[in-house]
Amino acid sequence: MGKRFEELIYATLLLIIFSASASAQPFRKLTPSDFRGATRPGNFAEVAETSCTIEYAYSARRENDYYILSFNIKLIMNNDQSWMDRSRVNTPALMAEILKHEQGHYNISYLEQQELLRTVSHTVFRDNYKQLAGAIFDRIDAKYRQLNLDYDNDTQNSMNKVQQHSWDTYFARALSSVLGKDNYYAAVDEGSTTLEDNR
Repeated sequence: MGKRFEELIYATLLLIIFSASASAQPFRKLTPSDFRGATRPGNFAEVAETSCTIEYAYSARRENDYYILSFNIKLIMNNDQSWMDRSRVNTPALMAEILKHEQGHYNISYLEQQELLRTVSHTVFRDNYKQLAGAIFDRIDAKYRQLNLDYDNDTQNSMNKVQQHSWDTYFARALSSVLGKDNYYAAVDEGSTTLEDNR
């Protein structure tokens, strides 16, 4: 067998080993009980805020001229830092509208986590694995931080209904490509709060 074929087999083995060590959290639909943080006084521009964190850690093991990295990439909904000013939410329709907008922020974090998982699973790590793993996170995190800012600016914190609808359509397309169309719409339509990606 040629060297190129051996490298291909080895890279495939790395992907199999990686996929066994990295797992994704289920997609979830936000509910009012997810917002347990203290309301920010004097904040008239926002009725709610969603706080999510991506934990990105790995361990490395050398194997020939490669490193096998086992990643732990978690999406955490920070319920105690997420807040909603319930005194300004006076109808069920308004609650649904606010939750839909805040779901967008969660969706962005979920999409970031999924892109991180996909990217590291397709990367071959060598001696510079620390720099490469850090650069991957920094690049993807910057992209989604900007997406979060664009989302609030475009929708004017959900006040611009046309832009909110446009973003909702974008999220539906992006999430259905990650979760599978049937799984995404089942979670949204049936009121489920979590959804495993079983593909």
